[in-house]
Amino acid sequence: MTINKFQGKTKEEAIEKARTEFGPNAVIMNVKEVKPKGFLSVFKSPTYEVTAAIEDKTNIANPMSALMPQVQLSNINLSADEKIEIPQPQRTPEREMRAPFSQTMAQMTQKAAEQPLSDERQIKERLDSLSDMLEQKLAAPVQEENIRKSASAEELNFIRILYSTLIKNEVSEKYVNQILDEVEKFIRPGNNVDLILPNIYQKLILKFGQPKTIELSGKKPNVVFFVGPTGVGKTTTIAKIASKYKVEYNRKVAFITADTYRIAATEQLRVYANILDAPMSIVYTVDEINEAVEKYMDYDLIFVDTAGFSHKNEQQREDMKKLLQGVNEKYRREVYLVLSATTKYNDLLDIVDIYHEISDYKLIFTKLDETSSYGNLLNIRLYAGADLSYVTTGQNVPDDIEVFDTQKIVKQLLGGR
Repeated sequence: MTINKFQGKTKEEAIEKARTEFGPNAVIMNVKEVKPKGFLSVFKSPTYEVTAAIEDKTNIANPMSALMPQVQLSNINLSADEKIEIPQPQRTPEREMRAPFSQTMAQMTQKAAEQPLSDERQIKERLDSLSDMLEQKLAAPVQEENIRKSASAEELNFIRILYSTLIKNEVSEKYVNQILDEVEKFIRPGNNVDLILPNIYQKLILKFGQPKTIELSGKKPNVVFFVGPTGVGKTTTIAKIASKYKVEYNRKVAFITADTYRIAATEQLRVYANILDAPMSIVYTVDEINEAVEKYMDYDLIFVDTAGFSHKNEQQREDMKKLLQGVNEKYRREVYLVLSATTKYNDLLDIVDIYHEISDYKLIFTKLDETSSYGNLLNIRLYAGADLSYVTTGQNVPDDIEVFDTQKIVKQLLGGR
C-alpha cells in the first residue's frame, strides 16, 4: 500500500488531488487543517492536508523495505508496513473466534477490568496526534539491530487495551480477531508501540472503504430505490437526500411511493414532495412503476419509497423482488438498504442476507444519534460486502444526514472523540 500527502486551499481540493493521482479507489486516511505560521500568519488562510492511500498492485519483495520512505520529487510517498488484503465477506452462519494470537488477546482482556480506566487515555492521547504519527512514524526507517523476535510487554498491554475498546464498541469478536491477527504480523519485527495504533487505524480505514453516494452520470432519469425494515426511517432519509440534490445542486427530483401498506408513510412523503415542489406518484404494481418513471423522464432523480417488511415474510419479500427487478433496464437503477444503527447484530445479519437475495445494494445507517456504539457499522460492512454511503443523526430535514465519515467513525471505534 502506498500513502501520500496532498495539500489544497480547501478539504475538497486536497481530496480531489488525491483522487487525480491515485484514481477513484483512493482511500482517505486522514484530513487535517494546517494553520499558517509566522509573523504574517493572521493574514493568511489555513490550508488542508489529506493523507490518502492506494493498495499496490504488486507484492513487496522485501517486507522490511515497506517501512522505508520513498521520495518522489516534492511529495513523500509513505509505504505501510505490509500489503493489506481486505478480506472478502463470507455469508456463513459461523461466527466463531479464530487464530492463536486472537485467543491470547481474548484471555488477556479478561484482566481489563482490573486495569485502571485511565489506561484507555493512552489511546485517546495517541489518537489526538494520529496525523503526526501517520506522517512521521511510518516514514521512520527500521534499525535492524532493534528487531525483536516477539512483542514486548508494553505492546501486548497496548493491544489488550485496543482489544477491549473495540469489543466495548460492539465490534464483533470475529473481526477484532482478524485485525489482531494482521497486527501480530506487524509487531513481530519489534516496531515501537507508537506504530501499532496508526497500523490498526489504517487497516480499519481500508476495511470500511471509500463511501459511495448517488452520482449523476448525465443519463436521465436515475431511479433510486430505498428498501429496508419497517421503522428505520426510509421516508425521512429520502426527504433529506432529495432536499440536498434539489436545493444545493439544483437537480430536478420526483417521488414514487410503493408503500401502500401504510397511509401515514404516503402522506408523509406527499408533504415532503409539496415542500420541495416535486411531483409524486403512488404505484401498486410493476407495470405502474414503469409508467410513473416514464412520466418523469426529464427528471434527474426519481426517489422510490418502498414498504418495509419483516425479513421473515416470504410473500412480501417476493413482491419486493419483483418490484426491483421489474423496472425497465433502459433506466439507471440504484438500491440503498436502510438500516438502523440501534438494531441488534444478529437481526442485522438476517436482514442483509434476505435483501442480498433480492438485489445488490449500498448501505445507509440511520439513528446514529441514538447509540454510542458504532461497531455494527463495521460488522455489517464486512459481512455484507456492500459499500457504505450515508448516515443520519436525527429527524431534522434536510440537516441530519451526511456522507459516511470513515475517519471520524474509526477514531470513535478506537476510543477517540
